[in-house]
Amino acid sequence: MAREIRINAFDMNCIGHIQQGLWTHPRDQSTQYRNIHYWTKLAKKLEEGLFDGVFFADVLGAYDVYGGNVDATLKGAVQLPVNDPSLLIPAMAAATTHLGFGVTCNLTYEPPFSFARRMSTLDHLTGGRIGWNIVTGYLDSAARATGLSGQMAHDDRYDLAEEYMSLVYKLWEGCWEDDAVVNDRERRIYADPAKVHRVLHDGRQYKVDALHLAEPSPQRTPVLYQAGSSTRGRLFAATHAECVFVNGQSMSGVRAIVDDIRGQAVKLGRQASDIGVFMGATIITGRTEAEAREKFEDYKAHVDVEAALVHASASMGIDFAKYEMDEPIQTGNTQAIVSNVEAMTRTAGPTWTKRKLIEQMVLGSRQAPLVGSAEQVADALMAWTENADVDGFNLSRTVTPECFEDFIELVVPILQERGVYKTAYRDGVYREKLFGHARLPQSHTAAQYRHGA
Repeated sequence: MAREIRINAFDMNCIGHIQQGLWTHPRDQSTQYRNIHYWTKLAKKLEEGLFDGVFFADVLGAYDVYGGNVDATLKGAVQLPVNDPSLLIPAMAAATTHLGFGVTCNLTYEPPFSFARRMSTLDHLTGGRIGWNIVTGYLDSAARATGLSGQMAHDDRYDLAEEYMSLVYKLWEGCWEDDAVVNDRERRIYADPAKVHRVLHDGRQYKVDALHLAEPSPQRTPVLYQAGSSTRGRLFAATHAECVFVNGQSMSGVRAIVDDIRGQAVKLGRQASDIGVFMGATIITGRTEAEAREKFEDYKAHVDVEAALVHASASMGIDFAKYEMDEPIQTGNTQAIVSNVEAMTRTAGPTWTKRKLIEQMVLGSRQAPLVGSAEQVADALMAWTENADVDGFNLSRTVTPECFEDFIELVVPILQERGVYKTAYRDGVYREKLFGHARLPQSHTAAQYRHGA
């Protein structure tokens, strides 16, 4: 039986997300990001297309690496302005029944106690449809904005994250027993005090003595996303993640990352099937290849190369404004997204230039677009799932919302005909729809923090 392909919309509560400059296209509606009806309308459209979820990116801090300032960032709306994505979710959930929500929250600058309550609240309000994309950040500007002199070293951020995860697991999984809430009006007892347990944590980074303020939500712990592909990031994903977000320029490169993460997870006592892998994809499609190519050329006319360099500078920790077009780039020891630098080096060789980088950013980002007829797109997605062992795709927006509408109208019916895309949603919470169970399995590291474990 063919594997069912999972699909998320990959979006952000801002104007310019990944494909820089496309907000200037006359049909693009991303400047409506401040309007709640824009988001509820999108949620309804995605659910009509049976998308598994919407995956919200986010950043804390402004992109100020390029040129040492934010001038080009502001001109190009490169993820600035950007609003809080978590506040969109209750409204989008109220407009839908099944759509899942993966939200990026940076644990480096979030107290775990209050963050755990917010996730539980969202899980309650959505009926168990919340997921968390675990990030540790990569911007010095975010550290400075929160009162620090600069961000922690790359691997140190993962050490912090390990302790953070143990603490939120204690709050979500260990504080309230499943039958703690009795809701007995006659006896005037809402919760049994004997079944609510104080969380005590005395660690290197955090000291907590508290009760989790929220009663158990449908999933307890949200579905756990993670997007690290560096060596340290893969170990973290193998330990904690249920859904891993990867990017890649080649099937063999993505397959190596997927095999490594799943192999490490198995060594830790998990099942390979405990981890679903979503690959980033930019799709431009039409009824024919010629129609798709025409649309692609139309989109390309709106690409903002300088804005693309702004985003690349921030994500790689390299100020490309300092370099001439053919001057070799000095990568050094970056504290930004290490896997992005590694990926560029694999693609262009150890000595690469700004010109080579720009050549890759044909649509305003390094994510190479998939351009073709709906049949060609379906063929390509099926080939990726078979050859790279990915489970699904996070579809980056180009011109919104037509990029999602095109996929739903043209590609989804073909995938359904081929038996690789659902024709109806399964019942249950987000985790049940993805993995068949509502709570984290006993093989997950969080299980050790459950009461009586």
